[in-house]
Amino acid sequence: MTEKDLKTLLASMTLEEKVGQLVQCNAGLFIETGADITGPEGEALPAEDLCRAMGSVLTFENAAQARALQDMHLEKDPKKIPLLLMLDVIHGMATTYPIPLAMGCGFDDDLIAECADMARKEAAAAGVHVTFNPMVDTARDARWGRILETNSEEPLVNSRMGAALVRATQRDNLADPGNIACCVKHYAAYGAGEAGRDYNGVEVSERSLRETYLPAYKACVDAGARLVMPSFNALNGIPSVANKWLMNRVLRGEWGFEGVVISDYNAVGELVAHGVARDMKDAVRLAMEAGCDIDMVVNAYYTYLPDLVRDGTVPEKALDEAVMRVLRLKNELGLFENPYHGADSEAEKRLNLCPEHREIARHAAEETAVLLKNEGILPFPKNLKSVALIGPFAAETRLNGFWSRPGVEKDTVTLPRGLLNLLPDLELTVAKGCGADLGDRDESEITAAAEAARTADAVILCLGEPENDSGEGRSRADVTLPGPQLALARAVITANPNTAVLLFNGRPLVLTELAEIAPAMLEMWYPGTEAGNAAARLLFGDANPCGRLSAGLPRATGQYPMPYNRMNTGRPKPQPDSGVFPFTSSYLDVPNLPLYSFGYGLSYTTFAYEKLELSRAEISKKDELRVTVTVRNTGKRAGKETVQLYLRDLVASVVRPVQQLIDYRKVSLAPGEAKDVIFTVTEKQLRFWNFDCEEVSEPGEFELSAGYADHLLLTRRFTLTD
Repeated sequence: MTEKDLKTLLASMTLEEKVGQLVQCNAGLFIETGADITGPEGEALPAEDLCRAMGSVLTFENAAQARALQDMHLEKDPKKIPLLLMLDVIHGMATTYPIPLAMGCGFDDDLIAECADMARKEAAAAGVHVTFNPMVDTARDARWGRILETNSEEPLVNSRMGAALVRATQRDNLADPGNIACCVKHYAAYGAGEAGRDYNGVEVSERSLRETYLPAYKACVDAGARLVMPSFNALNGIPSVANKWLMNRVLRGEWGFEGVVISDYNAVGELVAHGVARDMKDAVRLAMEAGCDIDMVVNAYYTYLPDLVRDGTVPEKALDEAVMRVLRLKNELGLFENPYHGADSEAEKRLNLCPEHREIARHAAEETAVLLKNEGILPFPKNLKSVALIGPFAAETRLNGFWSRPGVEKDTVTLPRGLLNLLPDLELTVAKGCGADLGDRDESEITAAAEAARTADAVILCLGEPENDSGEGRSRADVTLPGPQLALARAVITANPNTAVLLFNGRPLVLTELAEIAPAMLEMWYPGTEAGNAAARLLFGDANPCGRLSAGLPRATGQYPMPYNRMNTGRPKPQPDSGVFPFTSSYLDVPNLPLYSFGYGLSYTTFAYEKLELSRAEISKKDELRVTVTVRNTGKRAGKETVQLYLRDLVASVVRPVQQLIDYRKVSLAPGEAKDVIFTVTEKQLRFWNFDCEEVSEPGEFELSAGYADHLLLTRRFTLTD
């Protein structure tokens, strides 16, 4: 349809029909689905009325359901305006790849684009028009369960990977049935909730907001994301869905966003609980004034918006603008000509879990695993005769992570299956040893597990946290290993020191005691469909670990929040990774630094940083600085190194971080091979938000370093001149 056609359609609509376009319902109101919901259903209203009036649905499962929903609606809608069908496709559809936090450990924008492209194909075939992805909330506190949904604690990583996902998902032409639209979330600063609790309020300065939390959302908007979802939290006292500064001034005004804003689940209704709205009708007014176009699930718009327009509280012009944004999106997706878009049951069968997609998922799981410790244990030799696979995750199927589609665990390659796929003649003993649930104290099976370990050639000890202990609404006050897993580890490693620990978790965990006793530790996160195959190849050397931590691992929960790019103080601790220094910024009981810092990760080979060279010692604001880092593989195996470039502004008008990642590049190196990794640094990368909230760069001295956070290997200085 042309823009003129859309305006003609809008002019023909009744007030109730217009409001209907801003109403989103759960698919489960109309058809039987197995999809989870994450909040209340909203006011009880006749499903028949909603089906006729609504503009979009969420939480369906497949192409058959998508077509049934569209048919049901179009039969009842006198204007025959098709539905938008939306779904959380976060890290895969039928084929799941590692959770976003793990994908950040890949430090590979192309890898996340490849995985997003795979998910796009399966989701489009299932009838999805919009995915609630990417989630780019910068998070520095692993108590918050939703840290698993973001790529990193670092805004640059979130920005680059979020933009890559948007481009791979939407591609060039949304009307192509194979493409779907992206909704970037949760705008803004959702990951900074007080005390690490989900849905909690956020109090940050505008400087911090613009420097740390907003860049990744803007990067996704600049990449073309068609929708934005405000966050649940109150930001500096105003819930995001009603925050006019956040949405009208910054998003639409400064950034020029012209797409659709959709509330999170029941977020409009929750304005009453926040205490900023007297009642649901008042909540609708606030959300509309802030430019929220679609009300997800609560049906508040459906019930109260018509009267607010009739009495002039909400101008009909504001309603028309919101409806036009929704109609334009539907038109851009080609739904008026093809309301089913890509929904195709035969394509689903062909694409879901196909060998090509499984290969992509396996490769991603291998690229994002992080080798935390290795005292010569790994890789295991393939001539091992017997292996004891021990721990609460030894035979677990739920290794996909939160926001996986219902039932995907039935297709997950378990660890026993993966090991036997690689080594069919391996004598494999499986023993659970203990549980991993919070509060579990049962140690009755540990003795038998230790005995199984004692008689094996090698042990793979599988520890972590259950899949449903991280994700939305799953905050923890203590992020140590749950249950009696440390007792199991002590018994097993004592029985057989030839033990490698595999970790499965959705958040950084406190591994301090485990790291003291474990000869090897490999962080797998939640690796997805191909978990077992990827783990086997990593353990036995068919794949070489190359992941680097996208968020540091703490020594103690009390270190949170724990940003790697911390600010210095007037009394800095002289040696931040050592003991107590009186009257400095330090703890009495633990060093300042994490157990494993941001950017850290080992390999089965070793790398040496030989040179860091700058093309010039001074640059003006118009110049480019060429930075060359020479890296050599000094080991005997091929491997991949993530070369990380850090900046420090030595003197500025406000305190600047002691280290700030400004670029990264992943390179493959054969044994003995050296490569020059070249970065280009511009004045833009030197900018920050000053006290008056102006984005500026200031003349002076800067340091550039290569290495990883807290362990910078080579450093050079340069000067920015006026």
